[in-house]
Amino acid sequence: MLRAPQWEIAMANASLLEEIDRRMKEVLSQSPARDMEKNLRALLQSAFSRVDLVTREEFDVQREVLARTRAKLEELESRVSEIERAMTRDQ
Repeated sequence: MLRAPQWEIAMANASLLEEIDRRMKEVLSQSPARDMEKNLRALLQSAFSRVDLVTREEFDVQREVLARTRAKLEELESRVSEIERAMTRDQ
């Protein structure tokens, strides 16, 4: 019995897998699953549009702004405390 070279077997398997893949895509594109996916996607997009979501980049920028604001507030609080101490000493 003659055996086909390994590459011919691999090519035949790849061809078979490609054919199965093509047919599965064809079946799924015509099935109710496709409509369900579209409807679910639309539902999720609608839900996300009603919720105030931000990107990670926007979140990181706002976090940095908050950190700088917090540092500035602490600095100003310290200065006000110094001014108040100086005013009570002068009285």
